[in-house]
Amino acid sequence: MVIADPVGGPPSGRVRDDMHPGPAVPRMVLGARLRRLREECLVSREEAGDAIRASHSKISRLELGRSGFKLRDVADLLTLYGVADEAERATLLALAGQANRPGWWQPYCDLIPDWAQGYLGLEQAVNVIRSYEVQFVQGLLQTEDYARAVIRLGHPPTPDELGRRIELRMRRQRILTMPDPCKLWAIVDEAALRRPIGGSEVMRAQIQHLIDISERPNVTIQVLPFHVGGHPAAGGPFSVLRLPERDLLDVVYLEQLTNAQYLNKQAEVDFYRHVMNQLGTTAMESSASLDLLHRILKET
Repeated sequence: MVIADPVGGPPSGRVRDDMHPGPAVPRMVLGARLRRLREECLVSREEAGDAIRASHSKISRLELGRSGFKLRDVADLLTLYGVADEAERATLLALAGQANRPGWWQPYCDLIPDWAQGYLGLEQAVNVIRSYEVQFVQGLLQTEDYARAVIRLGHPPTPDELGRRIELRMRRQRILTMPDPCKLWAIVDEAALRRPIGGSEVMRAQIQHLIDISERPNVTIQVLPFHVGGHPAAGGPFSVLRLPERDLLDVVYLEQLTNAQYLNKQAEVDFYRHVMNQLGTTAMESSASLDLLHRILKET
């Protein structure tokens, strides 16, 4: 996705201290565990809310990972749910601490709208990202010059802001090259490869970069060619993110110009996974996509 920087267990062990994914994933993991504990002991949301002097709607937000956690509230809920084992309590309270820890992108917060910050946290913590792009090359696969041209399309920034936005985007890409990297499966519409973003020289370098990075075992690039005609994802780009925690469903990310949606209900996730699978069988296989990239490079 472009991401508006123009954009269970704890987070994956591949995340380094200087790339902490922020609160999004720990909140989701802890929320899912608290929900399971509450349901196992047959406590209603209203009863749980009373225990921490809050409403049932706050319990719902906590369990969905959409709110921060106070350590006192978590401790009170664990007591209500009968969690007496000190080791288990310590683990969950430590997770609550992680859920309040700022992400690595905090120095860039003035550039990132609130609705996009959750995605940055997810992106740094997931095991697999599957994406479909129509207009642009996937952000994790962009060169600096291509990213610069894309960012300028959104809103002409000052030179300092432009540099910081590019720096942010390049730093996000470390998840593909660090030890135990994220797996990226990117389906790119042919239109995105032929649209001359930044001019022919920038596009040549961008196509060459796609050719080079596709050699990495954790990166798969498929091109959806013009000749396939219509397809199930005609509504626009989207990403499906797979988290390492077994208690959590995949998250579907849909980005618009001024907001984003995070879908994590079973029916919604299943629908988008089905569409992504259909795109994967409709698009050219990775070897044929690589051949097309070489042809486009010669034509650019």
